[in-house]
Amino acid sequence: MVSMEPIKPLAAWKGKDRYEGSVLDSLTVIFKSGGCSYRRCLMCGYRFEGYFGASPEEILAQMRGQLAWVEEHFDLASVQMVKIFTSGSFLDPVEVPPAFREDVCRAFAGKVVVVETRPEYVEEEGTAAMVAALDTGAYETPLHIAVGLETTDDAIREKSIRKGFTFADFIAASRRAQAAGAGVKGYLLLKPMFLTEKEAVEDMKKSIREVTPYCGMISMNACTVQRGTELEKAWKERTYRPPYLWSILEVLADISGDVPVFCDPVGGGATRGPHNCGTCDRELVQGINDFALTGDVELVRALLDEVECGCKKEWEYVMEHERPWCMPLTR
Repeated sequence: MVSMEPIKPLAAWKGKDRYEGSVLDSLTVIFKSGGCSYRRCLMCGYRFEGYFGASPEEILAQMRGQLAWVEEHFDLASVQMVKIFTSGSFLDPVEVPPAFREDVCRAFAGKVVVVETRPEYVEEEGTAAMVAALDTGAYETPLHIAVGLETTDDAIREKSIRKGFTFADFIAASRRAQAAGAGVKGYLLLKPMFLTEKEAVEDMKKSIREVTPYCGMISMNACTVQRGTELEKAWKERTYRPPYLWSILEVLADISGDVPVFCDPVGGGATRGPHNCGTCDRELVQGINDFALTGDVELVRALLDEVECGCKKEWEYVMEHERPWCMPLTR
């Protein structure tokens, strides 16, 4: 008999997010699920989390226990946005029992809800049902479907990340979500394996431009080194270095257009996360976080132009001299 007592999710925290010109109080929850059905992405540590081998009934009971924990430990009345992640895809009916979607809609109705999924699980009827269940009239678009596209370059996505789908798959899923009344959020990954620093920056700039017509929000995730992954193996062998914070600023300073771009540099300043030399990291991470709430491109341009640190010349050297298929020039 599986207990339905409150069970703590993998992670849950409150924060703030920019949404349609306002700053909303948000709640982010990472639910432990039945486990990602795909589990091949080279940089993802969450693929090791899950109730592997459990029955759908057991998975549902465990996830309901986690939702009960969230409702017990957070004042949901004070939250306007909820961002939901799982070990893989929230819309995968094998990983997340469909009945749990109804529980989530009941708990978070009237809020802006963002759920992450692979594109193959986005189907119009189920998405429309979630939109209807969440909609109280408080927000024009109560549900947003987030997909980890990572890059618009199919070769990079397959060779450096091993996502197992194409940009065309993302576009098709985007159209199905929008037809059902949901918004679309694209997640992009700055500097997966095998790219030089310059290649990573150029790929991100290009990806932001190319994905913009198909989504209403874009989140640039600077790559971090998660435990037990192929990426960690490369990092330990010194064949991979996470992106410089300077590179994040370089991308953000290039932004133009109406689709908002966000960046939360998880692990910023740590050796496993996006980092510079350690001296300027705190100031730049704070500036990137400020940009996430304001959308002020001039702020990041000022940081890029005016912050003086010796590691900036190092970054500029790396941008100029690293070559494809070589070892990283710095640690």
